[in-house]
Formats: sequence, structure tokens, C-alpha cells
Amino acid sequence: MPVNSNQPSSFNHKKYRAFAPIQKNDRRWPNHVISVAPDWCSVDLRDGNQALIEPMSPSQKLEMFKLLVDVGFKEIEVGFPAASAPDFDFVRQLIEEDLIPDDVTIQVLTQAREPLIARSFESLKGAKKAIVHLYNSTSTVQREQVFKKSCEEIKAIAIQGAQWVKEMASQQPETYWSFQYSPESFTGTEMDYALEVCDAVINVWQPTPDNKVIINLPATVEVSTPNVYADQIEWINDNISHREAVRISLHTHNDRGCGVAAAELGVLAGADRIEGTLLGNGERTGNMDIVTMAMNIYSQGIDPELNLSDMDRIISTVERCTQLAVHPRHAYAGELVFAAFSGSHQDAINKCMSIDAEQRKTDSDAHWQVAYLPIDPRDLGRSYQQVIRINSQSGKGGVAYVLEQDYGIQMPRWMQVDFSPHIQAFAEKSEAEVGPQVIHDIFSSTYLNPQHAVNIESYQLNREGSVDTLQAQLTTQNQTLELKGKGKGVLDAFVKGLSAAIGHDIVLIDYTEHALPSKLGAENEQAEAMAYVQISIQGSRYCAASNCHDILTASMQAVLNALGRSNVNVASSISLSA
Repeated sequence: MPVNSNQPSSFNHKKYRAFAPIQKNDRRWPNHVISVAPDWCSVDLRDGNQALIEPMSPSQKLEMFKLLVDVGFKEIEVGFPAASAPDFDFVRQLIEEDLIPDDVTIQVLTQAREPLIARSFESLKGAKKAIVHLYNSTSTVQREQVFKKSCEEIKAIAIQGAQWVKEMASQQPETYWSFQYSPESFTGTEMDYALEVCDAVINVWQPTPDNKVIINLPATVEVSTPNVYADQIEWINDNISHREAVRISLHTHNDRGCGVAAAELGVLAGADRIEGTLLGNGERTGNMDIVTMAMNIYSQGIDPELNLSDMDRIISTVERCTQLAVHPRHAYAGELVFAAFSGSHQDAINKCMSIDAEQRKTDSDAHWQVAYLPIDPRDLGRSYQQVIRINSQSGKGGVAYVLEQDYGIQMPRWMQVDFSPHIQAFAEKSEAEVGPQVIHDIFSSTYLNPQHAVNIESYQLNREGSVDTLQAQLTTQNQTLELKGKGKGVLDAFVKGLSAAIGHDIVLIDYTEHALPSKLGAENEQAEAMAYVQISIQGSRYCAASNCHDILTASMQAVLNALGRSNVNVASSISLSA
């Protein structure tokens, strides 16, 4: 009798068959370790962009490109210029406005069709150096059911495409060209045939050790366990022609949830290069997550050759450009990945961190050994206050409960985490019960009235389309300061204007608001609004709040209060800039 009598009859495992592994008795990759970072290529602007419900706007593409450059990518696939006018125009913008650093090579994708290849080269005219990424599908199911072509006919498409790429590159000698070929759906292709097609393309391009070609072996759809993919990569690595003149590249997807594992084992099997996206955005279940793989390498004491220290900026930019939220449990990047709710976990972390702090007083290079934390959260711009999290199991969730019940203050969880140590420190010092009024007084002095905060006196707002122009007057004890900013929304305009004025980038991490209820049953003619913010500045996070009858004023004042809690002298900075 079935466990669930209502189970759909279409759920039938017998319509699938196991992926057949290749017979390989000489595998060596299980004995290898990753000792250096692979070459990285971001495909956020192409593979990632095409998977979005709403593709990135030109300004979002440019913001993402700048982030990728700042993180340290030296190869960036910037689009499929023959497929759409926006992609073509973006490639032209990068070249014509000289936005590509000398040590960065842009890459464009094209099918093996002459008009598309020609259009791709047209988009790259004037580039100092570029990679032309040619592809056609070689898998059994694509050959037999989609294209209805023989193996020879599919190989002929690849050869002809390679010849067109070589000929058109020769007509633009001012650019230093690199060529890349992908047998799309490589993992679903017979290995001997995949090798045959790759060798045929290599024979056309005639690479040398000084001018290598890239052979990209994609798991376009993940169909097997990562060890089988590693066997495939090692077999190609051992048998491909002109190996000394070839960079073997991997492009894994996450259909089975193993995209990172497949890429890591593929590197063990001899791959030189990895294509993927920041935080794994991509078709279906996503592309290989470069942040996760790079941080895995970092956690083993190896330089990943990417700078992921400003994780808040990476998350903020990716979320804004893709309109996809990062999961709170996302490896390394999620809001909760370093959080410990369990009391025993908290105790172990506290003890280990105390020992670590003592060791670093005499040895700044001491190895990290902290229970439950594979890496130091500070390396990614996270603080220890974000590690020790309070919930009902910890016995300290009552602080938030008292503030909400007695004062209508509904602290978001990230502020609860930030506030808890303040109450704990007071309780330990006073060695007495902490009542509701004391809790509220500490909340007010910490978040509503921090010592060095600047105040917002007034503001004027103009809106044209989706852009807000803000002029605000800020006051200190003895002067009035003028602030101007533009952005998509009042708070965005205020933060951008404030960032420019103080000379430091402010990242708005979290924001929430609510109306305060009438105090203890009294009737207020107009309910006050409470705004809460969490910002990141100079690698550190700061929380604050503000309440006012005007929610916009409350929001802006909350940002100023958060800055007041930082080490930035806001009044002095704005005065000097003025």
C-alpha cells in the first residue's frame, strides 16, 4: 500500500534512467587537491542576465560590470551582442567610453552562424582585446530530436563557425583576439564525439602555447553526480590535441544542486578556468556560484584571486540588478550563515573566540580555529554581533517583546541582534533586574538619540519620472549644512547625497518602518511613524532608528543616527565638502 494514496500517478521514477558513467580505471583526480585558484570568468551579464524575469537595464549592467571589475575578474562575458540590440549597445558603450581596464578582457557569445559572428565582431570593433565565444550543441538528444542532423553535419557546423571566427578576426588586427569554443550540452555528448569536435575546432584555430584557445566543457544541464563529470573532464584533459596550447574551461549548472562540487572536482581533474555567476543566478536552478567556490578555496588558506571582503556591497548590487533576493542561508553570503541561535553553540563560539583573540596578541598569523565558524566573519565585513543571535530558545527574546508590548516598538530581527549585547552588558554591570523603562532608555540613547548625530531640519523634493532630486538642510549645534542628492526614491537620493558629502560610500543594508500605536490607550490626532535602518560604511555595520509624524523625515533621520554611531564625523565632513 502506498504511503500517500493521493500521490499523483505521474510521479513515476521508471520513466528515467541512470546516467551511464564512463569506464575509467586510471582516474587520478581523487588524489589531487586544489592548491591555486583557477582563472575566473563571470557570466553574470550574459548567462545570468538572460535568466532574469526583467533583464538588467543599461545602468544596472554598468553597475554590475563595475562590481565585477572591483572584485577582480579579469575575464567578463558581457553579452550576446548578435542576439539583441541592448547587448550590442552595451558592448559598444564599454568600448567607446573606454570603461574596460587594460587588464580585463571582455568576452561575447555567438552561435556558429555567419551573420551572428559578423555582428559580434562588429560590436567588438576598437576593443583592445576580446574573447569570441563560439558554440553549437553536440549532445545526442539535440542532434537527434532538435536539429535532426548527423554527427558529421553537427561537426561541420562547428568547423565552419571556427573558420568564420578566424577569418573575421584577421580583418580587425588592431584587437588582440582569443577564441573559445563550447560543445553545448557537453555532458550529454558521447565523449569520443565531443573530443572529435573539439579537436576539429582546435585544428582550424591552430593555437600555440603563447596564444592559447579556450575549450569550454559545459554541464549545460547537470545530469550526473560530480564525480562522473570529473571523469569526463579528466578523460578530455588526457586526450585532447595540443593540450599545451589549450585552456580547459568549465561551465556548470546547478540542476542537481551540485554545480559548485562539479566545478571543484573538475578543477581536480585538470581544468584551468571556471565560468559562473556571483551568488549563482542563472537558468533554471542557476549557474555555478563563484562566491561559494572562491570562498571554499579561501577557507583552505589559498588566495582565491578575487576580493570578496565587501560582501554587503556584492549582495546589495546583485540584488538590485537582478531583483532576486539572496537567501538568508546562502553559503558565506546569507544573513544567517554565521548565526548561532543555540545556547551551546553560542557558548562554544564565545570560548573559541576568546582564545583566538589571546593568540592573535602574540601571533597575528595564527590559524583560525573557532567552533561552528569555518571562516572569520570579519573577513566578509560581518561583525561578531551578527554571530550571537537571540531567539526564544536562548531566553533573551523578552527584550524585543517588552519594547513592543509597552512602547509599540517592533524592532526588526537584525536590530534585535544588535541591541541584545547592550542590554546584556547593562545587566551584567548592574547585577539586577532590568525593567521596561530602563530597556527603553537604553534603546533611545543607542538608536534614537546617539551622541554625535546630525539632525535633519527640512527638505525639498522634486520628482521627474523615476528620479527624485532632494535638497535637505541638516543642523548641528552651531551651523546649518546643505545636502543634495539624486536617486530612485527619496531614501536612495538622501543616501547618495550623504555619501558624496562625507566622502564615504554608504550601503543601505536593511530598512523597515511601521506606525506607532496610541500610547497606552491615549488618542493621538496623528500617529507617529518609526523607521529602522542598517547601513554599512567603511566595512562596518551600524543600526539606528527614528520616529516622527513624517515617515520620510524619520527615514532620513534614522540614517543620520546610524552615521552618528559610526566613526565618521558627519558634521565636519559635510562642512569641509561644502
